[in-house]
Formats: sequence, structure tokens, C-alpha cells
Amino acid sequence: MRIAPTGIFLLSALLLAGCSQDPPAPEPEQTEVPTELQGAGAPAVDAAGAAQIGTPMEDRVATIGLLNKRNNLSQDFEMRPGESRRVGNVIIRLQACERTAPWEMPQEVGAFVQVLVQDRGERDFRRIFSGWLFKNSPSLNVVEHPIYDVWVKDCAMSFPGDD
Repeated sequence: MRIAPTGIFLLSALLLAGCSQDPPAPEPEQTEVPTELQGAGAPAVDAAGAAQIGTPMEDRVATIGLLNKRNNLSQDFEMRPGESRRVGNVIIRLQACERTAPWEMPQEVGAFVQVLVQDRGERDFRRIFSGWLFKNSPSLNVVEHPIYDVWVKDCAMSFPGDD
């Protein structure tokens, strides 16, 4: 079989494009936290201090799922922004939750979550995840831990004009 010179050129360009890799991002610094947390602090506020459309952040309620892969136990937690929940040696902090307005497409639900884990034999917790989790795009940002999996299920809030 004979390949035309243009075909070879295109094939080599595709192969070379697939070989380019960005350098790995530096790992975020892990912060140790006290074993008992009373609160995660104030929820995020709009930088301009403008009024938010829809339910105020402190009145929103997120449903967060937690799976322990060792014993296959799954639990759901209803939390408000600024709350923390401790289950065994894992702490889940909810900083914010959002959903797109009913008139926007595509519909999406997200929550800014922090996950802290206490390893065996350790006194302090270490942060293993801090970021946005999305219901319809769970692979976009993943909690990478061998024992625990955390995901967002819902964010209860309303918008002007909702029935």
C-alpha cells in the first residue's frame, strides 16, 4: 500500500500534535487543620458587593453525597454555605452552591467544596480537595482519594419569577 506525500504529512502532523504535553502543574500546598472545626468562615461574597440574583448564598441548601469505598456506604448531607460536616475521619466543607437560572441553557448545578481527611495514625487533617464540583460534569473536577468520593447532587435556590 502506498501513501501519498500529503497523507504522510498530515499523519505526521497529527502524531506530533498528540505528543505535545504541558508540564505538570505544581501540587497545591497541603494545609493541616485542627481536628475539630467549628465553621469554615464566611461564604464567598461578590467582589463588587452587588446584590445577588436569586436566593442569598446563606439561604441556599446543597445536597452533597459522600461514598466510603471501603465499606460501600453512601451518605447524603444537606448543608448551607459555611457549614462543615465530619463523618469519621473525613470533613466536608461547603463554601458555596450555585445553579443556572431556569432560562439559561445548559442547566448546571455546582458547589464549591473542600474535603479534609485524617490519615491513620495522624492527629491532624489534611486537605485533599478544594474546588468546584458539578452535577452534570462530574469528571470535570474530581476528588481523587482511594477511600472517599464526594459529589454534588443539588443546590436548592430560587430565582425571581419562579413559582
